[in-house]
Amino acid sequence: MAGWAFGGCLVILAAAFVTDLRWMRIPNWISVFALTTGLLARSVVSGGHGLLFALTGAAAGFAVLLLLHFMGAVGAGDVKLFAGIGAWTGIWFTLQVIMYSILFGAVIGWIIVLFRREAAGRIRSTLSRTAGLLLLQRPALLRSSAGSEVLRFPFMLAVIPGFLYTYFCF
Repeated sequence: MAGWAFGGCLVILAAAFVTDLRWMRIPNWISVFALTTGLLARSVVSGGHGLLFALTGAAAGFAVLLLLHFMGAVGAGDVKLFAGIGAWTGIWFTLQVIMYSILFGAVIGWIIVLFRREAAGRIRSTLSRTAGLLLLQRPALLRSSAGSEVLRFPFMLAVIPGFLYTYFCF
């Protein structure tokens, strides 16, 4: 990825990081700004090929995060923001950022669970729901129990390291 695209996207991610940490949401204006500037920048630099590059990246980022949103893993702001990330960085870089962000998110989630000393209960609950699914073959058993709290934290805590890792290591 070009250095100018990295810098432009990083500025947008910094704004999203601040709002996500502070209010646990990413405002639409950040996502719209990311998408439009990514489309414009790529179009100006590379013409029609750049526009296609940005559109496919935006579609990939949006589609994958939309699936994660439907599963309850991320918020709607993250979905829209990843369309903007895709416009700046293209399909392959965006998919790598998503993969590494999920991995960093899993690590952060486990750190939170261990810090709260909830690991044993969460593991027991996950194993019992999985066993119930396998034995009874009812997908509804995978949903969170009424008494268990869903672990929430700002996904940007994982996106920033995922973005940087992708850029500097690949």
